[in-house]
Amino acid sequence: MSTTFVDLTHSLNGATQVYPGDPSFSCCPVLTIPKDGMNVQSISLGSHTGTHVDAPYHFVETGLTIEQMPLSTFLGNAVVVDVATKGPKERIAWADVSAHEDAIRRKAALEQGVFVFLRTGWSKYWGTDQYYHHPFLERDAAKKLVELGVKAIGIDSLSPDETRLDGVTPDFGVHEVVLGAGAILAENLTNLEAIQTGDWIVNLAPLKLDGCDGSPVRAFAWTAHASI
Repeated sequence: MSTTFVDLTHSLNGATQVYPGDPSFSCCPVLTIPKDGMNVQSISLGSHTGTHVDAPYHFVETGLTIEQMPLSTFLGNAVVVDVATKGPKERIAWADVSAHEDAIRRKAALEQGVFVFLRTGWSKYWGTDQYYHHPFLERDAAKKLVELGVKAIGIDSLSPDETRLDGVTPDFGVHEVVLGAGAILAENLTNLEAIQTGDWIVNLAPLKLDGCDGSPVRAFAWTAHASI
């Protein structure tokens, strides 16, 4: 058997986009080989920097924090829903997802459970102003996915909810529904087009951050092939 891996993670650097109001990312040398004989860097970032997962505690005061969640939460079979025809600020409704219901039910019953990833194509705008104007999921669609047994909803954009830049408080309906059900969210994914077909297992394992509401991850997918 041979295995194919796909990286679903954006790199972190000084230009990394963050959700409005979140801490920016920095990685600065503290020790260097010429001066100290080794390289050590200081890293500063928010719990929702770059490709990351949200734990229930992000929106639920009594919800599980990231280190309290079983490791099995972060491993799942992927179903990728292609909604790349959606334009800026367009809604993703249940009608856009429902054709995948049978596949979601089937994979939800497997040992690893199921992740549903929304491929908007918006990852191509990463690092630009257009990235803030992504399509977003309707609350009712999120509720139906949770009822199907989905343990994670992911998206290749800043948020599954609308991002507002006008000072108006966004409607965080998807966050409330998904995290309120004890499931997780994965945001700022990339390369979802590479796992649209076939059977893929995805790893979203976070850092073990005590008392934290989320964590950056190195998200990746893999699939096995029979050797010829």
